[in-house]
Amino acid sequence: MRSGNEPVTARSPLRLRFWLGVWGLVWASAGTAVFSLVGRPGWAAACGVLAVVVAVDLVMIVRHLHQGPHYQPGPDIPPYEPPRDR
Repeated sequence: MRSGNEPVTARSPLRLRFWLGVWGLVWASAGTAVFSLVGRPGWAAACGVLAVVVAVDLVMIVRHLHQGPHYQPGPDIPPYEPPRDR
């Protein structure tokens, strides 16, 4: 159902974000390990920082998934109304 105010009331596809985050965490962790083994500490640190950021994002995504339909509504939940203060 489209209401015409989707940019204001858009909802995040959390399951897609979760799986993309898992994919990114795997690659960032692998990059950290490989760059450490080949003696590139700068790149290893960059991949390590990226892995930490992705891990924190995954924690937040899982938290939102567990909070229920407010963050991950199903097709039976109507779109949110836009804020009236504008």
